[in-house]
Amino acid sequence: MFDKHRSELTELIHEIHGRGWSPGTGGNFSQVLSREPLRLLVTPSGVDKGYVKPSELLEVDADGKVLVGDMPPSAETLLHIVIAQETNAGVILHTHSIWNTLASLSEKDGGYAISHFEMLKGLQGIRTHEHTEVIPVLQNSQEMNSLGEELRKILRDESNPHGVLLKGHGLYTWGRDIFEARRHLEVLEFLFEVSVRARSLEQ
Repeated sequence: MFDKHRSELTELIHEIHGRGWSPGTGGNFSQVLSREPLRLLVTPSGVDKGYVKPSELLEVDADGKVLVGDMPPSAETLLHIVIAQETNAGVILHTHSIWNTLASLSEKDGGYAISHFEMLKGLQGIRTHEHTEVIPVLQNSQEMNSLGEELRKILRDESNPHGVLLKGHGLYTWGRDIFEARRHLEVLEFLFEVSVRARSLEQ
């Protein structure tokens, strides 16, 4: 069951790895299979994302309990669950690229602001380059329960962010389906790189 979802998500993970956005075993990825009850397809822990197989993807419930699969899920599965519960996300992508990591270190007042780039219009609902996109930045932590609650608060308080950065760690972004999630990731990675480079030229 859900073979098409497994194949599509695995194909996207391989593309993301190939573009250098999730080197080695870094990053984790999920797809919502059902809402009531919540059920997610997620990547297992410690698997090189360039070689992950569709059959290795796990199915978990709203508590992170593995329903299908025999490998351990990533500890960050909890964050995927929070995002699925608090947004309309159908696919959630967590990457560890050079540029999103650098951007996470340049936050101001808890966020990383990007404005006046035409590519902002690639984000759902944005119609002008004059928009300022503020990506919330959370302190990285190994305590997933507390980090999950911080993330939940951010998603409830902020006005529809297109992603969240973990400081010194990486990016979470999502979309209603696999195509929108991929687009958001590609657009944000472009915006992180161009904005970090632009700021370095100003110094």
